[in-house]
Amino acid sequence: MKVLLVFDSVQGNTEKIARAIAAALAPAEVKVVRPGEVGPQDLKSIDLLVVGSPTMGGRPTRPMQAFLSGIPAGSLNGINVTAFDTRIPATWVKIFGFAAGKIARSLTGKGGKLLAPPAGFFVLGSNGPLKEGELERAGVWIKGIQSGKK
Repeated sequence: MKVLLVFDSVQGNTEKIARAIAAALAPAEVKVVRPGEVGPQDLKSIDLLVVGSPTMGGRPTRPMQAFLSGIPAGSLNGINVTAFDTRIPATWVKIFGFAAGKIARSLTGKGGKLLAPPAGFFVLGSNGPLKEGELERAGVWIKGIQSGKK
């Protein structure tokens, strides 16, 4: 299986989650990149696209938004997709929403087949660190998707 994992990270927490997801996907061939390091040509001949971003004001980061808007319409037809974000666990944050849902809608809008509901991984405060157990939970999440046990 060929996987493209595109992530953005501001404080390093989302990168840690992305790397944990990539490690859990072994022995699949996983390419891990940031939004500015990938283009539409990289979306060809992959089996799974995983996209993650910190939640910033209820949305993905600006570089991630630019990546998502740059994906040509229909170019994800036949490609499995999933999305994740990092977020703080405060209840008031729910007012603005989270990045993962917006990422997932963008991916499916370009033709991707969403394999599982978007996932959110928690950070303790705006700068982190990650809540204890989140790296392990990220591995379990992606293995569940990989095995079809969403």
